[in-house]
Amino acid sequence: MVTGGLRGIGRGIAEGFAVEGADVAVLDLAPDAAAKELLGVLTRSGRRAIYLTADVSREEQVEQAVERVVGAFGGIDVLVNNAGIVTEAPVAEMTIAEWDQVMGVNLRGVFLCTRFVLPGMLARRSGSIVNIASQLGQIGGATMAHYSASKAGVIGFTKALAREVSRDNVRVNAIAPGPTETDMLASESEDWKRRKLADLPIGRFGQVAEIVPTAIFLASEDASFFVGQVLGPNGGDVML
Repeated sequence: MVTGGLRGIGRGIAEGFAVEGADVAVLDLAPDAAAKELLGVLTRSGRRAIYLTADVSREEQVEQAVERVVGAFGGIDVLVNNAGIVTEAPVAEMTIAEWDQVMGVNLRGVFLCTRFVLPGMLARRSGSIVNIASQLGQIGGATMAHYSASKAGVIGFTKALAREVSRDNVRVNAIAPGPTETDMLASESEDWKRRKLADLPIGRFGQVAEIVPTAIFLASEDASFFVGQVLGPNGGDVML
């Protein structure tokens, strides 16, 4: 199950899992008709695919979506918490509504999706959760305090949950991508993009195809010893 899977990194991950032989459930906010083309791409790999409209910040919508996915596929082996939004505002001018909206989708959404998927994984003693954070959750970003805080929260949540459930054979890890060529990046101001591009040692923004393999890896048995880790395909913006 991939949240925010209709576009950008989420779509790339959904397509990547289908190519690897997984049945894929995609959650996003757009109406069902918007997913027709994506579903065609996913099913051409010979696997099953479904699309559900859900706001990940709304408890009842998430619970219903998870129930529908479990009903269709019999269970959820991998959860990719990718849904996210971003806006720009200096803290002195940021509205409370702006802060709450970003936190609601980016952090509350990760908790809610995990909360309703996790019991099934624990019952089966098997599962992988991959949370999409951001390098800004590690280093912060001017005019993006709400986004940076939400993604730092995702990283903290990932580590805490990994300590809770890894002995039940449920692995929890995160990816903290650098700025990647998506609709979300396109929505940033030209000034922000210019400053960020100047900061990147690699001298360019990332491509979705450069992020997807990390998600596939973390969900696979090849990553069986990865617990609570934050992997960073970020063009050198963060070096640990």
